[in-house]
Amino acid sequence: MGVRPPSNDVDEEPDVVEFGIAALDARLADAAIEFPVATEELEERFGDATVPYDAAGNEMPLAEALAETDRRSFDSEDDLLNALHPVFERKRRAASTSLLSQLRALVPF
Repeated sequence: MGVRPPSNDVDEEPDVVEFGIAALDARLADAAIEFPVATEELEERFGDATVPYDAAGNEMPLAEALAETDRRSFDSEDDLLNALHPVFERKRRAASTSLLSQLRALVPF
């Protein structure tokens, strides 16, 4: 997913904040992963790399997200992204219902 940050009228085109599978997809493009790929190989290559799961910048380790899929391998990049999408979405929903997140939404920064 990606979302445009609020405009501050400084730039004509604001940057896009990527999170979830969109952020992961950008990293995979740079990593030249060959599919099919084992979960263990992804954990070894990405180590403790984190992936933002919401526009506020909250992150989770990729290894943790992979563990939540209960998968041992992925046949394609689409297969990997489709398996991880519900994991990131659950984290995003949980974070957006927290009291702190609701207060942040009320205060324009």
